[in-house]
Amino acid sequence: MILIIKSDYNSKAMNLELYMLKYNYKMQKEIVMSNEISLSLIQSVVDSQKDLIVIFHDNREILINKAFKKFVGVSSLEQYREDFGPFINNFVPHPSYFNADFIESDESWFDAILRKPKLEQMVSMMNSTSDPHAFAVEIDTNTPEYTIVNFNDITQTLIKRIMIENERNIDKKSGAYAKDYFLQVAQSYQEAAVFNEKIICTIFININVSQENSEGEFVEFLKASTRQDDMIVRWGSDKFLIVFLSDSELNAILMLKKLEEIMEKKGDKSLSYDLSLHTQVEGESIDSVIKKAAS
Repeated sequence: MILIIKSDYNSKAMNLELYMLKYNYKMQKEIVMSNEISLSLIQSVVDSQKDLIVIFHDNREILINKAFKKFVGVSSLEQYREDFGPFINNFVPHPSYFNADFIESDESWFDAILRKPKLEQMVSMMNSTSDPHAFAVEIDTNTPEYTIVNFNDITQTLIKRIMIENERNIDKKSGAYAKDYFLQVAQSYQEAAVFNEKIICTIFININVSQENSEGEFVEFLKASTRQDDMIVRWGSDKFLIVFLSDSELNAILMLKKLEEIMEKKGDKSLSYDLSLHTQVEGESIDSVIKKAAS
């Protein structure tokens, strides 16, 4: 009788142990699947962003978004890890931008760049064709052991700032950008269009001014009526060019119509004008777009 009870007890114990093993395996499997789903959802979210996004765990990159892959020319995180060294090596060692020289011993580059003033938290990185781009860096460390880094391409903004600060790049009579200098930096618009998956558009303006100060006032009016990143260029004695990036030809047409409506409402009798829109087709260079606009 005692032997039977003991055998039954051992059987129940073994069944319980087997059940616990199966339960633990099931729970671990569910946790893994949950983590995989969460990571997949995060990947989908960051892939929808235009900015370059990298997520780090304990200072090691564990996720890069589609924009970052395209910028450095890789197809996966695994390829990036194989082809590139430490992440800090991406930063061009230029004194105007944050780089490895600013990092103290036993300090992560996250902590080092966060020590700098907000306006100086910028890096320069080379794309897959070795063209340098400037990025404003935003770092999120709210999740323990994880760091989310956002790289916002500010190359165009910096070019405009340089142009504004250099008086030789500005047409003194009108206040618009000088044609010669714009032609020197026009290629950057081509690169920005490719990177941001947009098209280059131009609005060519012929004006006839009847008052001496009307040109400068007209340019100020154009600046107030267009976006911050749009460029207004003095193209000739009575010609101006607005250069901008657009998602599509339709949106460019809408911008032209909006500008026409604003100018009509202004009703300035001191000048007459004529506007014409030209948009980039697939594979066309910015030089070709400008040539069409000015012809």
